[in-house]
This record gives sequence, structure tokens and C-alpha cells, in this order.
Amino acid sequence: QVQLVESGGGLVQAGGSLRLSCAASGRTLSVSAMGWFRQAPGAEREFVAAKWWNGGRTYYADSMKGRFTIAGDNAKNTVYLQMNSLKPEDTAVYYCAASGSNFPALLRVGHGYDYWGQGTQVTVSS
Repeated sequence: QVQLVESGGGLVQAGGSLRLSCAASGRTLSVSAMGWFRQAPGAEREFVAAKWWNGGRTYYADSMKGRFTIAGDNAKNTVYLQMNSLKPEDTAVYYCAASGSNFPALLRVGHGYDYWGQGTQVTVSS
């Protein structure tokens, strides 16, 4: 089992920034990639960003490119999501997820992940 704990959410004004953190524990050797998803009220969960656990390529949803950055600190078993130029439509619960997959296509979909955090609320005011 892998446990994921997100932190860093909160209330921010439009144009502001937040950095989310996701700390992984447990059987982290089974993890090949980490991702972030979000779900707004009444909406489906959507992919935000992902990265391979041991470096390499990163992946972003088109609407987040240039504003969001995913990064990791393997020594701390932590992945981050830096969010800049936030917009009210970025308001959602953000979830961290861990994947044991080696297929890039699966990193953009929820079923490509084996473990999920509890989520952290991000609210962007206009």
C-alpha cells in the first residue's frame, strides 16, 4: 500500500499562486509515476499534470501548460504542484495520485493510478 497526503490548498485571489504538496509513504518502490487531478463541484475529475517518479518527462493538461509545474523531491518522497496565474475556474479539490504503470497514456486518466490522496481544496476568488 501507498499512502498519499496532500497539503497546501487554500483561498487565493485570481492571479495569485499556490504550491500543493503530496507526501508519499509505504511501498513507494512500487510507484513509477505521480499525478495530480482535480474535481470541481458538479464536474468530472480531470487530469492536471503527471511526472515519472525518477525524473524524465512531465505531462500537463493543455489548459494548465505554462501556469502549472509539477516537480518532485525523491529524497522526501514528495511531489509538488506549483500553480501560478490562478483563475476562478481553477477552483476545485485537487487530488494526488500514484501509479505503478509504465505507459504514458495511462498517466492522463484516473484508472491509470492505483493510490489516491484525500484531496485538498483550492479556491480562487475573482
